This record gives sequence, C-alpha cells and structure tokens, in this order.
Amino acid sequence: MKNKMKKRFPFQIAQATVGIALLAGAVLAVAQVPVRFLGTITVINGNTITVRSDTNGIHQVNVPATAEIKRISPGQKDLSAAETIPFGKLESGDRVRVKLDPNAPAGTESALQIIAVKQTDLAEKQRKDREDWQLRGVGGLVKSVDAATGDIVLSSGSGVTAKAITVHTTKTTVLKRYAPASVRFDDAQVAPIDAIHAGDQLRARGTKNADGTEIAAEDVVSGTFRNIAGTIVSLDTAGYTLIVKDLATKKPVTIHITADAQMRRLPEMMAQFLAARLKGTTGAAAAGGNGSAGAPRGNGQGGGGQWTGRSGGQGVGFSDPQQALNRAPAIQLSDLKKGDAVMVVSTEGTTEVSAITLLAGVEPLLEAPAATQNLLANWSMNTSAPEAAQ
Repeated sequence: MKNKMKKRFPFQIAQATVGIALLAGAVLAVAQVPVRFLGTITVINGNTITVRSDTNGIHQVNVPATAEIKRISPGQKDLSAAETIPFGKLESGDRVRVKLDPNAPAGTESALQIIAVKQTDLAEKQRKDREDWQLRGVGGLVKSVDAATGDIVLSSGSGVTAKAITVHTTKTTVLKRYAPASVRFDDAQVAPIDAIHAGDQLRARGTKNADGTEIAAEDVVSGTFRNIAGTIVSLDTAGYTLIVKDLATKKPVTIHITADAQMRRLPEMMAQFLAARLKGTTGAAAAGGNGSAGAPRGNGQGGGGQWTGRSGGQGVGFSDPQQALNRAPAIQLSDLKKGDAVMVVSTEGTTEVSAITLLAGVEPLLEAPAATQNLLANWSMNTSAPEAAQ
C-alpha cells in the first residue's frame, strides 16, 4: 500500500504542476488578447494620436513605425481592399478602429493596427444618406405592428396634416433599434420586429407609393422615447443640464443636453399660429375674431423663412406644422432661463434623460396638450435623418 501511495503521490504532484502551468498559460493568453475600440481622432501630436472613444473615454495612443495603418471607404467591410497609408495621412476628425498592442509597457497604449475612415469621405456619405432618407424616408409614431405580415402602421404628421402610413417589411429589410440611452443611429442595434411597440418612434427608408401612404422598407430604425412638456426649474449651462417640472407627472426631470440635441425657439406669433392649426381653429378665431389682426395674420421670420398664419396655408404660409418647426431659429442652452416653457423629446428615463429635441416658446402649444402630444415626436423623426453608419 505504501509503495502504491509513493508512486501515486509524485504523479499527482506532476498532474497539479501541469494543470497550474496550463491555467497560468490560459490566463496569460487572455490577458494578451488585443483590445480594440472605435472612436474619432481629436489631436495628432508627433507619433501620438488622441482618440475620443465611442464607449470609454479618451485614449492617448502611441503609433510606432511598425503599426499597420489602413484606410477604407465608409461602409466598407472587406479589409483586403483597404489602402495602406503612412501615419502622416491620418487627420483630426478621422474615424478609426484601433487595435492595441497587449505587450505594451504598463500604463501606455500602443497601436498594432489602425483602420481609418477619412473625415471628408464620411461627411460626404452622411450627406448622401441624409438626402436619401429625406427623399425616400417616412417617419412617425407606431400605431400597430403585425409581426406575422411584417406590416407596421405609423401616425405621421400633426393636426390637419396627420395621416396613416403602412410600412411593409420583409426578411431583407434591415431592422434596427436605438440603444436605450443613445440617439445616435450608429449606436442602433439589429432587432426583430417584435421589439417594435405601439407608441415608439420609427423611421423607414424605401420605395413609397404615389400618395406616400405606403412604403416598401429597405431600412427601419425605431426606438422608445419620452415626451416632456413643462417649465424650467433651474439651468446649469456649464454642466449642459436643466431641470424641468413635467406637467404630466408634476415631478422634476434632469435633462442632459448633448452635442446631438436639436434646440429651437418658436417666435410668439408662430407659436400662436401653430396652436390654432393644431386645435383646428381658423386664423380669425385665433386672432380674437378679427382676421385683420393678431398672430395668424402676422408676418414674421421663422429662422430666415417668411411665414403667415393663414389657416389654409396659402401664399408663403406653412400648411404643415413640421415645416414651421423647421424654420424656427436655433438656440443654445444659454438662451433659456428659469420659468421658460419647453417641450422635449428625450431618451427613456424617470428622473434623468438626454434631450433629442427641445423646443422653447411653446406656451400657446401647452394650452392644447391633446393636439400637440405628438408634434415634437413626429418632428424629431422627420427632420433629422439618421446619420451614416460608421
């Protein structure tokens, strides 16, 4: 028995030693897997690039002479056709995918490979994509979803311009969903039609019928967002935030203003005109019964474009409330003050959200909450075509 134990014991030690060695090797192998991230070059200094990552902050990356640097066209997936470029061809603003060297000294980041998309090429693709979404796109709030047939019915427009649009999807339609805390199209993830629900905002691109009530969709992007109407309680311009008391919940909501947020202010006369149209009243009624005076007959400037309040939308008047919103002047957070009334479309959240669209000067609109409930939601989808996927 003792002899057997003596023979077995060294064998067990050997097994344990081999196991520990294999485990250590596995841990080392995991630790040495190259880290990759996407981002935008903000600064180039010597052989170091500063990259603002899409997900985890700022990276200072050393680019040695041995690093592989390639350039691809926006949307290109096949790296075999990528062009090899020298470091000097990289520019601030370029989009890059960086693969870091796992063997770089502790505390430093060194590039093994950089795949770049030229800023001007990306801007051109985004311009063409925006034009295509505007030309062949529709947007609105989801009324119903039939997963069996692939049909989605939207409510598009507001007031007298409201209409139903049927979006036909097939197995070849690319369906994407906005990330919960993001309003960026390139953050959207592929998701099944079951993920789309009534009340969601949705934008589709494809072939429309003659009157625009149906579309055979090639691309669809949707998301669940929140509509907030209320008054500003406080502002922090340095922190790009404001607190609004939501009229619906009677509770304060902290709203973060990101670089992507669209902010506009309605001139007073335009706001009265829009409120009149959304409530279905005539220009004379909105002017207090006299068509020769008051906001609906007034002429003004809405972000550079003339407008009149004639309810039929004749002349240079806006028959579509969305068009009026498009002409409203852009503003900055510093242009707002405590007590201002605002309407906001934001990401989901109970006490903290990020603004997609903020509209000030909306006091007359808040007097008709039922008519204006979907105004900004439709506007957000119809005026801001999704960015090019990067």
